[in-house]
Amino acid sequence: MIIKKLLPMSMLALATSMAFADTELNALFMSQAAYSEADIKAMTAEFEENNPGISVALEFVPYEALHDKIITSAAAGTNGYDIVLYDVVWPAEFAEGGFLTDVTDRVPKDLGNQIFDGAWTTVTYNSRIFGMPWILDTKYLFFNREMLSQAGIETPPSTWAEVMEQSQILKDKGVVKYPLVWSWSQSEAMICDYTTLVAAHGGSFFEGAKPAFNKDGALAAIDYMATSLKSGLTNPASTEYFEEDVRRVFSNGEAAFALNWTYMNALVNDPSESKVAGKIGVMPAPGVKGVSEASAVNGSMGLGIPSNSAHKDEAWALISYLTDKKVQENYAKLSLPVWKESYSVKSVTEGQEELVSAASKAIAVMSPRPVVPAYTEVSNILQKHLHSILLGEESSEDALADAVKRVSRIR
Repeated sequence: MIIKKLLPMSMLALATSMAFADTELNALFMSQAAYSEADIKAMTAEFEENNPGISVALEFVPYEALHDKIITSAAAGTNGYDIVLYDVVWPAEFAEGGFLTDVTDRVPKDLGNQIFDGAWTTVTYNSRIFGMPWILDTKYLFFNREMLSQAGIETPPSTWAEVMEQSQILKDKGVVKYPLVWSWSQSEAMICDYTTLVAAHGGSFFEGAKPAFNKDGALAAIDYMATSLKSGLTNPASTEYFEEDVRRVFSNGEAAFALNWTYMNALVNDPSESKVAGKIGVMPAPGVKGVSEASAVNGSMGLGIPSNSAHKDEAWALISYLTDKKVQENYAKLSLPVWKESYSVKSVTEGQEELVSAASKAIAVMSPRPVVPAYTEVSNILQKHLHSILLGEESSEDALADAVKRVSRIR
């Protein structure tokens, strides 16, 4: 069977002469944040319609299960996944472990400058490319304009210190019991919030090969987090929350400020999903006076082909379709495109001008989490010790000193 032309494959179109036998692709995706399950199902249905020789079996799992699913599928031989969604922090581990297919030679050479650098880091390791960027994401500061107005606050905060100051005003005036809500469960969600604050305070995870998260800006970041809890400004349940919990609390009108991914913008302004629709503003996460003007974490994700896939050409066809500029522009309400030109396209900007404006500033300052093959181990150690600080079980100095020792042993 001759594959039909992949529409609208403007940049990554395959040669129409390529022939594929009837094939079912097994694809692994995430069930939260970014593109919705409905969006992904719609995209793949469009692909199948244009490519009747290929069908796609979709599996959705929580982010927390994604990493281990990819690793364990390597033992399934050709019965494993053909396409996987993976986080920006995993390429080093997956490349070193041989879990992903090197697709450097498949990627058109002229794509480099058309896609944001922060998106390319998602799929690149040692100058080789292991997939295509698909989700360009960072966390933004969402704020409730009505609550700020009720407290007599005329403008949203421009620094993290002002976030704390305005939160205190909101609490003192009885506008909201807990002005702040975060995703600080012992998970990667907390690490993303922490990374944002580390960047704002000018800190680093490593200095050369040595861990540096027990001093300077990295220490100041966790102290900021702990102080917001101790002062009663942060909802204490934040230490158990994931991103969807944050969205729920904020959408119920139970918080004035929230740090969350792009997808929350559309949902928090949807009256069927939110009690505060139309009252919300969004801005880049602020900076620290004298140190930074804005802060952001690189939460981007890519699509790759596991090394044991028996259908690499067909898998690349689907990846090429899903990451195509026109396709991304058609589904830009929950996840903004990885393509630079898309940010001036009406279908992307209309109705979410404030978000696109915030993105243009935040994308430029996205800070990476540590790019190391042992990232998962590093993150797990940090999660444990950061969480113990937030729960008041350890001092920040003692907890992070211990974390440095443990990370030094594996690095």
